[in-house]
Amino acid sequence: MASRLNPGPDTAHFRLASSARVLGQLFLGPGVSISQGAVVCGLQGAVRLGAGSTVRENATVLGSPHQPVAVGEKVSLGARSLLLGAEVGNLCEVGSGAILMPGVRLGERCLVAEGTLVPAGMVVMADSILAGRPARVIRRVDTGDLERLRSSRSGTLTLPEQPLTSFSARDRAEDAPMGQLYSFRDRHPLVHPSATLFSSCEVTGDVVVGSGCIIGPGVKIVGESHMPLRIGTGVRIHANTVLHLSPGGTLTLEDGVIIGPGCMVGGCVIGAGTVVEPGATLCDGSRVGRGCVIGAGSLVKQGASFPDGAHIDGFPAVQTGSLSALPAAPRWALRAEDLLELRRVS
Repeated sequence: MASRLNPGPDTAHFRLASSARVLGQLFLGPGVSISQGAVVCGLQGAVRLGAGSTVRENATVLGSPHQPVAVGEKVSLGARSLLLGAEVGNLCEVGSGAILMPGVRLGERCLVAEGTLVPAGMVVMADSILAGRPARVIRRVDTGDLERLRSSRSGTLTLPEQPLTSFSARDRAEDAPMGQLYSFRDRHPLVHPSATLFSSCEVTGDVVVGSGCIIGPGVKIVGESHMPLRIGTGVRIHANTVLHLSPGGTLTLEDGVIIGPGCMVGGCVIGAGTVVEPGATLCDGSRVGRGCVIGAGSLVKQGASFPDGAHIDGFPAVQTGSLSALPAAPRWALRAEDLLELRRVS
């Protein structure tokens, strides 16, 4: 998916909603639209969005040098979709809530149904329709599908074949330097001075954030209970994840927990060193031991309990294996050394 690059910045040729966040450096074609609440993170220029493509509301796109993102022309990434280190061909349509894991390659004109989980490394030929968790090809694109694609793209499937332009987060000032903190019923968040909160994250109520934490853009953390929502040291919570502690519950993330983008976390306990992959849901009353891995898109049911070192996957989630050592941090996980590149400056 080779594209010509124009080294000069130009913010006039694409649309960036005021509540969207661009972090690091991207390469974008003319007519790209990044919608409200969307987060696009490109470490060292590792995200490319082709001309006429759209990143819809609260979608998350993460690219790194080891796992770059390449999106073709006239592609639509649906609301709350997640794209990590994947390649998406021209004219593809990715449905709302779909998850594309690292190494995924979609050919041109592929259609991904809402809520589909495309597993790491899956290669899909052009003109395929995918659905399921995990994804499978259910049929080929037909003339009706092509007509719907055409009508949603101004009546033509012709590709503009336009060069990409570099855009850096430093081209647009931050709205706030370090997160937004709100009181709830006279309870106010306590955040360690060494924690990093991106400007569009919001922390509300009785919440304690430990040292060295990274709270990503678009993250919402709400503590409404009689006791604090506790986040230990070195915890990393990625873009557009929601943590919500309802009255009477408990929500604790022990030291070193990593929560991927687009997750939903209720009143639960997650043990130290556990990795929660993108798009997972943990319901109230669940408990996950130390050093576990929760698979992308999994649903940990209310009241479920898993031991230390469990590999947890599925919808609903079950234990699918055991780990002999603590899981390594995924390549998509933010590191302290990434922050200088990603932090937006005025």
